[in-house]
Amino acid sequence: MSAAKREILRRIRDANSGSATVREPVRQYRQSGEASVEALAEKLRDYGAGVYLCAPDEIPASIRRAMEERAKSSLLIPVGLPAKWLPSGSTFIVDRGLGHEAIDGSEGALTGCTVAIASTGTIVLCHSETEGRRALTLIPDYHLCVVAQDQIVASVPEGVRVFGRFQGSPMTMISGPSATSDIEMKRVKGVHGPRTLDVILVART
Repeated sequence: MSAAKREILRRIRDANSGSATVREPVRQYRQSGEASVEALAEKLRDYGAGVYLCAPDEIPASIRRAMEERAKSSLLIPVGLPAKWLPSGSTFIVDRGLGHEAIDGSEGALTGCTVAIASTGTIVLCHSETEGRRALTLIPDYHLCVVAQDQIVASVPEGVRVFGRFQGSPMTMISGPSATSDIEMKRVKGVHGPRTLDVILVART
């Protein structure tokens, strides 16, 4: 160990030896609120996402409507997606380790989510069996996501408390369709994920 490094470590030890006990910081910002389907829907529309509001028993009809409006006849789905969500007359292919070329050649993907944050319009995936692996929602050009009202929270701190329980799991945060701007400030869609995002918001009855 060099003399310079030893000196740096000595100074750190000396500084820490007289330091006071670290206290929990005072958090004066808003940490909770009333979750609102309407607030989330408004944010999603601002981002350019398609939004479909429905009751729990209307999920298949809403999925069919979204697929028809986007001219989709087939979507990839994760292994744990509820079968009762799926409308008849369309093709749904379960992702059981599909290669990237097969995923890229698909018409899109249908998944659930972990939590959605109304104040920011952010949908969080922790890639459970109803959400699938990251490739399923990053490679295709279209993503249709089902969000239940019980999964909506008002604020970012509430969202962190929810997805914080999934430590060790990969996480994807989605705030509208994928887009960025180049050096000339021209907006380009589909750079980091699907360029088209539709969300089905399922309200309690």
